[in-house]
Amino acid sequence: MSVTHTRLGKHGVLVSNLCLGTMNFGWHTSQDDAFAIMDRALELGINFFDTADVYGWSKEHGETEIILGNWFALGDGRRDAVVLATKVFNPVDRSDQRPEPNSDGRSLSAYKIRKHCEGSLRRMQTDWIDLYQMHHIDRECPWDETWQAFDALVKQGKVVYVGSSNFAGWDIATACQEAARRGLMGLASEQSIYHLDNRTIELEVIPACRHYGLGLIPWSPLAGGLLGGALGKLESGRRVSEGVQKKIEEKRPQLERYETLCRELGEEPATVALAWLLHNPAVTAPIIGPRTIEQLESAVRATEVTLDEEVLTKLDEIFPGPGGEAPKAYAW
Repeated sequence: MSVTHTRLGKHGVLVSNLCLGTMNFGWHTSQDDAFAIMDRALELGINFFDTADVYGWSKEHGETEIILGNWFALGDGRRDAVVLATKVFNPVDRSDQRPEPNSDGRSLSAYKIRKHCEGSLRRMQTDWIDLYQMHHIDRECPWDETWQAFDALVKQGKVVYVGSSNFAGWDIATACQEAARRGLMGLASEQSIYHLDNRTIELEVIPACRHYGLGLIPWSPLAGGLLGGALGKLESGRRVSEGVQKKIEEKRPQLERYETLCRELGEEPATVALAWLLHNPAVTAPIIGPRTIEQLESAVRATEVTLDEEVLTKLDEIFPGPGGEAPKAYAW
């Protein structure tokens, strides 16, 4: 296997070029199976794990963080071997706490950041979070308040790096400028939707990440299964979700060309989709969300695949991007 380690944007920490997403843990994947996946991920060289305080919907918010905490509690150096990322912004209403508008709502207030950080630390049975990410932008809360809250957590040793997720390009610029004005490190990374069939961030988010030195962590690299051989699965009678079925019919001509190209390459469609992201120097680590060890090892295959210029050109023809960076993509 060819998992490698790279810096998170301009920052010194080394993370694997695949990020283990844990959203399925406690929902589609049992705790025992999640433990096995995480152990195998470390064996394969994947040291970058991503979660969120809101994950665990099928049971209750925070359940996924509890599973990670139980795994860390097994010891044997597990916690020290992982660059751990979680998020704050969304509601985290739990059966062990009374309803409370700050926890049950969405924001990046100092109150919520502090309270939710403490909750994540307890659930994950750890003293610190390596990458604490704003799950969404909160344009109603002043940056004075938000950055002061994160800075306090950093000074307390509870957070190492701060990241963003689902930010627009101008949100990244604003956050970084506001941090610089206060003498703070600012954003270390941006986690954004990015895949062959959704390349919007090439307009402004990727240029902003490059300019400010942020690592880019794409989520949904397989477009919710659309790029994972969905057409072939549908035609073979394998189960495909209703939402994916609808998208398949909307994009059937593209998917037929895409899956034909993958067959010509002798690679699985999911492998090609991940390899396409990995070829982009702006990308630090796509988030993979395996439900089984087999899916984990299949995803790692993408780190061994090199796509030549001819293949990249064909992929651009099948899934054209926005035409480059703003404003050149549309202004001239």
